[in-house]
Amino acid sequence: MNRKLALLVLAQGLFLTNNICFMAINGLVGLALAPRPWMATLPICAYVAGGALMARWVGRHQLRFGRRRAFQIGLLVALASCAVALWSVLHQQFWGVVVATLMAGYYNANAALYRFAATELVAPEKRESAISWVLAGGCLGAVLGPWLAGASKNLLMAPFAGAYLLLMGVALVGLVLISLIAFPPLARPAPGASGRSSAELLRQPVFLVALAASALGYGVMNLLMAATPIAMGQCGLPFADAGTVLQWHVLGMFVPSFFTGSLIRRVGVLPVMAAGVALNLGCVVFALSGQDFDHFFGALLLLGVGWNFLYIGGTTLFTQAYRPEEKTRAQGLLDTGVYATMTLTSFSSGALVTTGGWQWMNWASLVPIALCAAALAGLALRQRRLSAGRAAGIR
Repeated sequence: MNRKLALLVLAQGLFLTNNICFMAINGLVGLALAPRPWMATLPICAYVAGGALMARWVGRHQLRFGRRRAFQIGLLVALASCAVALWSVLHQQFWGVVVATLMAGYYNANAALYRFAATELVAPEKRESAISWVLAGGCLGAVLGPWLAGASKNLLMAPFAGAYLLLMGVALVGLVLISLIAFPPLARPAPGASGRSSAELLRQPVFLVALAASALGYGVMNLLMAATPIAMGQCGLPFADAGTVLQWHVLGMFVPSFFTGSLIRRVGVLPVMAAGVALNLGCVVFALSGQDFDHFFGALLLLGVGWNFLYIGGTTLFTQAYRPEEKTRAQGLLDTGVYATMTLTSFSSGALVTTGGWQWMNWASLVPIALCAAALAGLALRQRRLSAGRAAGIR
């Protein structure tokens, strides 16, 4: 691993520290401050909604300012949003927390592009490994995020306010790391050659399946993970247990990244993504089998590994769907779809877990899992027919 990629891995780890801490505390902060219980996950919803609203904007900023300057802007927004959230929690302002997390969505969409920037720091034949290594940086977040959430719970007079203070420090460290990386310039479209439109990109089966796998895989993960601290509290389990479950869930999300790239090269991207769908299904079966600590632990661990296979697989498949001059447009389009799905599932998460309960939520997650499986099966069948047609033509 070269120095630039190593620094980007660390920056990704800090980004995931922010994300995981947000997931661990924002639902509980929302539950404490919201006017209605079903609004508890609105701060989480606002975070991913901000990502959806700003993903295309972020793509344009990447092209205009370059990778490093655009990533620095994202970290400055993260710093400002945590300051607003800190003030809001200290002053018991629920809608202030929602506004702060909506602002943080810019950082969310911005840092999500670390995985694409990684492919620009290595030789083309190593891009799968580069994506895997950067996402493996999430292991740092798996350790720091839940620890930071738990350690800061009573740091200030308002519960969890201290977490936002510590996350400001995390953003500052990330800003230093990004400033040390010299990214290659992004390819700019030649005059009159801006590439295909968004509609043309979306008509490609490969693009659609990559989008479906990334968006639905992330959606199911977000639906269940966002509700886990609330669901475990409803079952009488302490916050420390929820922190442990989330920590192992996130390790399940990112530890496989050390070998997912190699696995894709060995067996192919579609089989790895299919394994991700199967693991998501296993998560639901496990979750429906009981509501004690072991069942939450096992379900969320399976969910994490399933997300890893779908997300890295979807990202790898996606790199086949655009030309160099279409990169920022295509990446913005993909992440808009991902964050739009996450916005829907974040909102649904709070409503489902506080009204229908944990089991009803797991039954509902079978719908996106089935849609993802159908998309993968359709692409596999299409590729098989194309291969058979080429073979017949050769004969």
